[in-house]
Amino acid sequence: MKRILLSYALLLLTATLTVAMPKYELRAVWLTTIGGIDWPSSFAHDGMGISLQRQQLCSMLDRLKAAGINTILLQTRVRATTIYPSELEPWDGCLSGKPGVSPGYDALQFAIDECHRRGMELHAWVVTIPIGKWTSYGCQRLRQRYPSLVKKIGDEGYLNPEAYGTAEYLANICEELTHNYDIDGIHLDYIRYPETWRGSKNKEYVTRIVRTISNRVKRYKPWVKMSCSPIGKYDDLSRYRSGGWNANSRVAQDAQAWLREGLMDQLYPMMYFRANQFYPFAIDWQEQSYGRMVAAGLGVYMLHPREGNWPLEEIQRQLNFTRSIGMGQCFFRAKFLLDNTKGVYDMTVMHNQHPALVPPMTWAQSLSPTAPSRLEVERTRHGDNLTWAGASDRSDGPYLLYNIYASTTLPVDVSNSDNLLAANVRTTHISIRRTIRQPILFYAVTAVDRYGNESKAAYSFGRWKW
Repeated sequence: MKRILLSYALLLLTATLTVAMPKYELRAVWLTTIGGIDWPSSFAHDGMGISLQRQQLCSMLDRLKAAGINTILLQTRVRATTIYPSELEPWDGCLSGKPGVSPGYDALQFAIDECHRRGMELHAWVVTIPIGKWTSYGCQRLRQRYPSLVKKIGDEGYLNPEAYGTAEYLANICEELTHNYDIDGIHLDYIRYPETWRGSKNKEYVTRIVRTISNRVKRYKPWVKMSCSPIGKYDDLSRYRSGGWNANSRVAQDAQAWLREGLMDQLYPMMYFRANQFYPFAIDWQEQSYGRMVAAGLGVYMLHPREGNWPLEEIQRQLNFTRSIGMGQCFFRAKFLLDNTKGVYDMTVMHNQHPALVPPMTWAQSLSPTAPSRLEVERTRHGDNLTWAGASDRSDGPYLLYNIYASTTLPVDVSNSDNLLAANVRTTHISIRRTIRQPILFYAVTAVDRYGNESKAAYSFGRWKW
């Protein structure tokens, strides 16, 4: 509680307080596909439609990278429907305009490739329990095949969290994604009882689903990050009440226990609140993180006049505060950030002036790769061309990535976030656009495995290939 009071004392300063940018920070955004509310804004009926969807996504990813975002949570399972060719569930209508109809390309594979090309992670966002309106295409298909798993509440359909087969069914979906795609994470949404559920709720049923999914994913690819988006307040605190809306007591979502048990690598609590409903609960999440990654879900949609009409300073304070206590940040949603609502995009660009690395999963694997070697720099009229010899992986991942650092002094300090030039490069060469009139840069390159463990650096030491 003393920490909470001290944090509140500092809070008055955080709207303008400059907090040092860390080298490791989880910076994410939810990119929603349901109804195309974030992406796509048009349907794909032919080659031109496919091209427009791809161009729109690439433009969005370029701008998100420029704002320092390193993790994309892409809505992949929508409402018992998907944005990829699945053997288990039909196509969602957000891409082609008609549920069950293919848009003519694999949108998930395209998104993965484009994120990786930009050094960003892509996590498959899986909406778990809600399956849409009772008469919707996905819900109808699912209840025809597995009627014992589906429960009707009002005019909505839900997978029954208490049905034994629900865990296996959702694990099959996540296994399909993990097996078929080079995703960086599985992100579980709505992994809880519906708010409208009548009767008692048992946390063990929901935890059984999480455990089944996590074990299945980790069996195939242990480096794939497991995460979820719990309700933004875990439970009542000793001095601050949750107002009856919390993860643990209200909807049986024991997310802090999932961190403790090792079922989750990351949490993205949906903290779309202000004042006493935000800051004490942010501290609680971070203090109960058990060394895992926690990113506060920030409700930038609340800036919009038709939503909460918050002032921009509210989000700025939350960004500064979460960084000051070692939390990451995740924006809900992409459209409000990219629309620069009340200047939030411009503010985020200033807040993230340098790239940041996703924190490593040292609890899963802590052996670093060997260092790259033979780093050479060719200085040309248009920039510097770097080449190096690849490193060796000491984990079970399929390949290594590389981080590039640069400074005007030797040796290059790879612990300084200001020197991080490019992250998660997938080749052993890169071109840095510069002019010959700019000061000479010295470079360092490190290798990174799929768990995020970084090697020692290879340095240029001023040796130039002219």
